[in-house]
This record gives sequence, structure tokens and C-alpha cells, in this order.
Amino acid sequence: MSSVKDFQYVDEQFADIQLLHYKVAGFEDLPLAKKELIYYLTEAALWGRDILFDQNGRYNLRIRRMLEVVYTESREEDRESDDYKALEIYLKRVWFSSGIHHHYGCEKFVPGFSSVFLRAALDKLPLNLLPLAEGQTLDEFCEEIFPVIFDPNIAPKRVNQAEGEDLLLTSASNYYRNVTQKEAEAFYESQKNPIDPNPVMFGMNSRLVKEDGVIKEKVWKSGGLYTEAIDKILYWLEKAVKVSENNAQQQVICKLIEFYKTGDLKTFDEYSILWVKDVASLIDFNNGFIESYGDPLGYKSSWESIVNYKDIVATRRTEIISENAQWFEDHSPVDPRFKKEQVKGVSAKVITAAILAGDLYPASAIGINLPNSNWIRSVHGSKSVTIGNLTDAYCKAAHGNGFMAEFAYSQVELELIEKYDSLTDDLHTDLHECLGHGSGKLLPSVSPDALKAYGSTIEEARADLYGLYYMADPKMVELGLLPDMDAFKSQYYTYMMNGLMTQLVRIELGNEIEEAHMRNRALIANWAFEKGKQSNIVELIRKNGKTYVKINDYGALRGLFGNLLSEIQRIKSEGDYESARVLVETYAVKIDLELHREVKSRYEKLHLAPYKGFINPKYELLKNEDGRVKDVIIQYGEGYTEQMLRYSRDYSSLPSIND
Repeated sequence: MSSVKDFQYVDEQFADIQLLHYKVAGFEDLPLAKKELIYYLTEAALWGRDILFDQNGRYNLRIRRMLEVVYTESREEDRESDDYKALEIYLKRVWFSSGIHHHYGCEKFVPGFSSVFLRAALDKLPLNLLPLAEGQTLDEFCEEIFPVIFDPNIAPKRVNQAEGEDLLLTSASNYYRNVTQKEAEAFYESQKNPIDPNPVMFGMNSRLVKEDGVIKEKVWKSGGLYTEAIDKILYWLEKAVKVSENNAQQQVICKLIEFYKTGDLKTFDEYSILWVKDVASLIDFNNGFIESYGDPLGYKSSWESIVNYKDIVATRRTEIISENAQWFEDHSPVDPRFKKEQVKGVSAKVITAAILAGDLYPASAIGINLPNSNWIRSVHGSKSVTIGNLTDAYCKAAHGNGFMAEFAYSQVELELIEKYDSLTDDLHTDLHECLGHGSGKLLPSVSPDALKAYGSTIEEARADLYGLYYMADPKMVELGLLPDMDAFKSQYYTYMMNGLMTQLVRIELGNEIEEAHMRNRALIANWAFEKGKQSNIVELIRKNGKTYVKINDYGALRGLFGNLLSEIQRIKSEGDYESARVLVETYAVKIDLELHREVKSRYEKLHLAPYKGFINPKYELLKNEDGRVKDVIIQYGEGYTEQMLRYSRDYSSLPSIND
């Protein structure tokens, strides 16, 4: 393990992925009690790993465990083959994506090794090491599992968003069993009370199944589905209670424990309210079923966790934003009917991540705004964070890699980006999380789920547009958040370049855009490009045989962003499903094949990885001879494979089959 002195940000690169380390600055200087709290919360985070694997696909745990046995137990002479090396890359991708589907694009991985090789490798292994079902032979195991890996027609997408298809029957995620989209939507609609001002998030923490013709929920809780992992999480949360910083934080942890034990969604709302109100604690965390991007219908929440503490110096930026939240709401370009008369409880901070887990690991968001409940956000407010040490790691790893030089139109844009990009990227994340997600309101009769499969894309577009619109406002300079009125142009340029062109490097040729955040960016960029054509606000220019984005009128582009924000807020507030569908399907899904081919060709010559992820630090609890905690030390430098195998060995409690 390395020390801070010889810290290296970049670890390794494979397939389309680059792994980075991140620093947990200041951890060594924390008081012992706070280090101990972080340690217990970190242990609670690591025990949830298997849950996400199983949520992402019914066979993921069995496939991961089988591959790990082949990888670690194969004989030395068998490890020199191309098939074995291809299996190693495949396993690394499975680890990264918590399953056999791409973490972002959702398409199933194509193995570079043959089924013949895999079967021969399994034949050489003791059966007791393999994740066979009770009474199952190796032949039966292979007949069950091999088609899932090798047949491209079986479970081709983890999340399918294709219009006109049954999104549940065509998605491989493990949130539903034998249930059609129409049946699931009807099941949850029947539970809703249209006049309830405080609705719970129905279906958030369960698998919906049809057994013997009856549709029912299997709840994720202690004593229910995933109990083996949840009980481990509870063990460490109960230790964390004893060293909590204050009474407010203690109440938060105790209420989360109650939720895990009962699975009651009202209890989860009570926990969320307590969590929002706890703004005095230095240390904070999320642990549980949080985001719904993995469910094509947006009901089910994937398991994730992050443990963090406040970066007091950097937080001043987000505090300025949250202190002026009402001004931003009042001056937004949306219809007054959809604005909040009183913005409540918007707290924002920059944090230092101490551990990432579940759906935040290895790939992580760089900003978070929670809770997701609309009524809690409206009545009690929300917390927004920018994860400062992750954005710092991204910045350090990307410096001088040639990407901007290849895709920026001219030296003018390059100089803007070099001067302002780091600042404006962080500020846009702050505005997106602090203000965008917390802005606006639904009309009284509108269900939070009214936009169905298009809800996530519309919500992310709304938050991004809020940030883009205000990025160019003189208020940014007045508040000291930007140095001058040229700075916003860097963000406008890189955003349009990404939405129109460069994010396409992440998508296989011939595929459409599936992931909600990518759809959001494409929607905004393509809509602005299309609407600004006549006035030549933004154009795609050919220069030296290459395509570039050129912005001719930054002020007019801001006007377009404001117009689209107004329309998207209307769609959200009114629950206008049909307008959401038309907007997304028109601007956010399709890709120009020739442009796609060109962008990927240019990118490949740079030898870069389009996706980044993180390797966690390792914590060790030191005790005196009498058993009292003496210190918690942090270590860096653990390799990706080393960490993944350790997690599979030390933090894997779920059975391979969770039916």
C-alpha cells in the first residue's frame, strides 16, 4: 500500500475503462471518534455490494463467482492462452458494471473467449468451488448459465427504453419476475391515492413478481429478500450509532436501521426528513435503495452508499448558491405557475468522499441531490453535494491527454477551456444539484411518476438546463462565483460539443442512446442546434476533413436554453407524458451514423478510455490490548483486481440464487 507522498491518480486501463485513485484529504487529521464513525459506515457500505449485482441481473452473482474461480484457480499453463486473457478482461468489466451489462450503455458484454474454453476450464475445477444450485450437475449449470453469457439474443439489455416495446419483458434487470409493463404500471397505480399530499415512493424497495397468477412484492429488508447482506449492514450501522457526532445524526442512523428492519416506506420518508434536517454534522452518508435509473419504469431503486465529510473551504461556493436559492427560483424563465413560492431547506456543500459503494462504485456521480421524494423536497428541502475529491481526480488524470485539442474548434475555444473549464464544470454541477433538482413544483393533481419511462431523462435535462441558464447570468459574477462574463462560454462550448458529438464515443456504432444522462445531454444540444439553425447560433463545421462545433452567439444560445427549460418545466409540472415522449424520441435517441463513425475514429487515435471509475482506499481499525480503538489508518495503492477479489472474499454474504 502506498502513502500520500507517492500517490498516483491513474491505476490501469482496459476495454473502455480507466481506473483512478482518489485522495481522502484530511482524514489523518480528523479526531479519533470521527475516524471510527467513518470506519463503521464504510463497513456498512461495503456489505451492500452483492445486492446491486443481483438487482442488475438474475444470474450476475453466479456468473461473477464462477469467473472468479476460473480466474484464480486455473493452472499456470492455462493462463497464457488468449481465451484466459479475454476472460480476465470480461471479469474486470463484470466487476466494474456489477453485472454482465455495460454500466452506462446497458448492452450485454460480448465475451472474447469461447464457450468451449470456459467449459474446459470448469471441468478442471472442484465442483464445490462453483456456484451450482442445490443438486445441480455441472452439465445442468452450463446449460443454464452459458446462454446468458454467449447468446446475444438472451438478455441483450439490462435496461431497455425502446419505444413501443414491453420495457420489463425486454430488460434483464432483476426488479420484476414474470410481470409485464402494463401489469406493473396498473399494480402501482392502484396503490396511489391522488389526494394524498405525502405519497410514499411505491415499489422503491421490492421486487415485483407474479407467482401462481398473483402479483406481489418481495420486500428488500431484514428477514426478507437480501436479508443476509442487510443484516451485515445493520450490524455496522448499530456500531455507528454509538459513535455518532450528535443527537440529530444518531436519530438519522436509528431511523435507517428501523427502515431496514421493517421495509416500511413511511419509515423511509421519516428517515429522509431527519437526514435532510441534519446539516450540522461534519460526516454524512447515504446507504440504501436510492436511484431509479436501473428500472425502465422508474419505480425500483438500486442499492448504493457513499460515506463523506464536508470540505469546509470549498463549501463556501455552494453555500452562496443555496443562500440565494429564492432569487434563482424567482428569476427563472419558467411559467410562474410552476415556480415555488417559497424555496425551503436547500442545503449544499462540497464533500470529500471516504468510500464509494454499490451503484456509486467504481463509476460514481460527481454530484448528488437527495431525497428523491417530491413532497419531501417541497416541504422539507433537500441536500445537494458536489464530490470535490472525485472531480479533482478526474481533472488531474485528464490534464494534457489531447482530447480537447482534437475536438475543440480553434485556439479561441481551447484557451477558454484551459482558463475556465475546471471552475465552470464544478459550478455547473453545483447549480444542477443545488438548484436544478430542487426547483419548480408539480401541479397539485400530478403524479411524480406521470412521465413514466421518460421521467429520468426529463428530470436530468431540467436540472442541466437550470445550471446552463444561470451559468451565463451576471449574478454569477456579482456573487463572486465566476471571475468574469467570459467564463460561462467554456461550459457552453464543452456542453454542446459533448451533447452533439463527443459523448458518442461511449456508444457502439449502430446503437441508439439509452442512458438517461446521455439522452438528456443529447436532447438539450440537438434541440438547441435545431432551433438555432436559422439564426446560425450554433453550427457543425467541416475543417480539414473533420467536424467541429462552432458557437456564433453565446447570448442567443442562453436564450434557447431558457426556452427549453421553460418547456421542460411545464412538461414536468403538468405531467405531460406525450410531450415528454415526443421531445425525447425526437432529439435524444437517434444518432447520425456518419458523424458517430467519425467521432469514434478520432477518439480511438488518442488511446483514451471514455469511462472512468475509482478504486477505494482501504481502512484499518487499530485497537489497544484492552480492545479499545486506538486509530483508524487509511491506505492507498491497492490494485483494481486485488480490491475486487478482496471485496468478493470479505464482503459477499448473499446466496448465489436469490429467488
